[in-house]
Amino acid sequence: MPTRPKKPCRYPGCPEMTVNTYCGKHSKIHNRPSAYDRGYDGKWRRLSKLYLQSHPLCIECHRNGRLVEATVVDHIVPHRGDPKLMWDQKNWRALCKKCHDRKTGKQDSVPEYKF
Repeated sequence: MPTRPKKPCRYPGCPEMTVNTYCGKHSKIHNRPSAYDRGYDGKWRRLSKLYLQSHPLCIECHRNGRLVEATVVDHIVPHRGDPKLMWDQKNWRALCKKCHDRKTGKQDSVPEYKF
């Protein structure tokens, strides 16, 4: 069976050719851990479901005068593996998927690192 043709690594400035998206050197950088490995386990599913039952409306849509069912529990401040931020319900808010994706795309996609 023929193999797929190689294409350039998607990492900016990398000249390596690969059959995947990134070459072996850069695939480690862009390998996101699974949801379970990031802390979204059975405990999270149970607690987020309870939170959505008590907060059924998307707060962003509600601010804009729309009544939309919340389907996602969002971390106001991204936890980035910090268990204190992960489980603090004061850091949670109920959002619809559209608002959550918009917020995550704007704010969470570029992490802030503190040294």
